[in-house]
Amino acid sequence: MGTRRKSRELTMQMLFQGDLGKQSPEQVQKVFWASVEDVDAETRGFAEDLYRIATTRDEEIDKLIEEHAQNWRLERMPVVDRNLLRASVAEMLGFPNTPAAIIINETLEIGRRYAAPESIHFLNGVLDAIARDLLKKRLA
Repeated sequence: MGTRRKSRELTMQMLFQGDLGKQSPEQVQKVFWASVEDVDAETRGFAEDLYRIATTRDEEIDKLIEEHAQNWRLERMPVVDRNLLRASVAEMLGFPNTPAAIIINETLEIGRRYAAPESIHFLNGVLDAIARDLLKKRLA
């Protein structure tokens, strides 16, 4: 597994932990990193960058997800799906030079490991719609 994919996976896991445990970002990071072994500095650094973006821009990210997930409220989505979306949108916002297609593909690969099989089409559709919207706003 590549460094960036591992970072994305770790970010989703931290978001998942904070979501289910109702923990602050600081609590999540403290507990999470104490329980993870053998993560190199580059992988950890990118994961922490993504997590910071996801937690500091959480309202903006959740709004984007809800606007593009037609007929789905965030709290009704499966926890894995919700946090995969959050991590991916955080990367789209925080790292606009990373092609959206790469972010979406990586998310789908992680989703195949952690999410339900039927979630893959949902994740792809929502992320594609968000990516198109963000691109349109950047070009405006």
